[in-house]
Amino acid sequence: MQLLNIGFGNLLNTARVLGAFSPESQPVRRIIQEAKAGCTLIDATHGRKTKCVLMLDSGHVVISYLQPEILAARLGQEVTANGD
Repeated sequence: MQLLNIGFGNLLNTARVLGAFSPESQPVRRIIQEAKAGCTLIDATHGRKTKCVLMLDSGHVVISYLQPEILAARLGQEVTANGD
């Protein structure tokens, strides 16, 4: 099992992560609001601005203050500038 540090010592199992998204788009904001209402939102920002939204295979949504590029680098993956 490989763990991903998403900030402040919070760890996620990398096998459960489906994707990492920027919170700027309206659909992602809507997903955050629905997760908050459904009690499936995990807030790992510690009061900082949300910069990354992680979707898990369990239906949970995790928000982090780290940028998606940083989290991808921690996983050893490469992300291009246009997101492909």
